[in-house]
Amino acid sequence: MKFCPQCGEELVEATVAGKKRKKCRSCDFVFWNNPTPVVAAIVEHEGSVVLIRNKGWPEKLFGVVTGFLEQGETPEEGALREVKEELGLEGHSVSFVGYYPFFEMNQIILAFHVPAHGEIVGEELAGIKRVPIDRLKPKPFGTGKALQDWLQRRGMETTRP
Repeated sequence: MKFCPQCGEELVEATVAGKKRKKCRSCDFVFWNNPTPVVAAIVEHEGSVVLIRNKGWPEKLFGVVTGFLEQGETPEEGALREVKEELGLEGHSVSFVGYYPFFEMNQIILAFHVPAHGEIVGEELAGIKRVPIDRLKPKPFGTGKALQDWLQRRGMETTRP
């Protein structure tokens, strides 16, 4: 953010609450730049986990369903909504896996396990693949950490080859 959303003046760097932040000299607005909440769904469907590849991602990069939390919804509702929007599946239930800071994108990921049913329809995605649970190999970044924790809770080995 370069300009104050309240008065339009250019923001300058200042120390606020012990950290470097952008601040307006005219009206004292502070751009806190807090992390954005993102929900992630480990979608279990017919004995496999459904992984997706969004448009613009590298061809071999797949991950779990993610999306921004919307105003007025709980994280659980957001996870179920994203599963419906991205895959066309109905979630049975939602169980919390954990929270994961994603500093590179200034996000906090709230991850859930979502057993789901229905027919997969992923029209907005670049790719979908179903991976048997015992063949998952989580990446050491992003939502891969949530997938690793979920597998460990199931008593499964998660070391990468």
